[in-house]
Amino acid sequence: MKITPYLLFSGQCEEAFKTYERVLGGKIIASFTFGDSPMAAQFPEMANKIMHARMDVGDQMILGSDCPPAYFQQPQGTSVCLELDDTADAERVFRELSEGGTVKMPIQETFWAKRYGQVTDRFGTPWMVNVAAPAYAAA
Repeated sequence: MKITPYLLFSGQCEEAFKTYERVLGGKIIASFTFGDSPMAAQFPEMANKIMHARMDVGDQMILGSDCPPAYFQQPQGTSVCLELDDTADAERVFRELSEGGTVKMPIQETFWAKRYGQVTDRFGTPWMVNVAAPAYAAA
């Protein structure tokens, strides 16, 4: 079984995925719009918005789409947690995700991590960036 985050956006999915592709070193594998789908007539205002996108990051994937305005809700109660091995890379990823976003907890050393921070990026996606301390790496 795999557990894959599916991110919903309020019209910025394409821009967000291009940003995540650059920041996370991923590759957008698939993307199509509402206008390219059989649902085009149901959502004419969404014709140029992303109905489904897939980005691979290593052996993981992130999925996403734009949500019709009547159905969109800001994410709450969840975050996408990035587990990195290198503190310098974690600091770079955190800094780039923070651009135009809101830092909830600056990236720093904690009792469980060499580096840990929380940010909601400019697209509204909450992230946790973590480099586990050796004693907590397998926990």
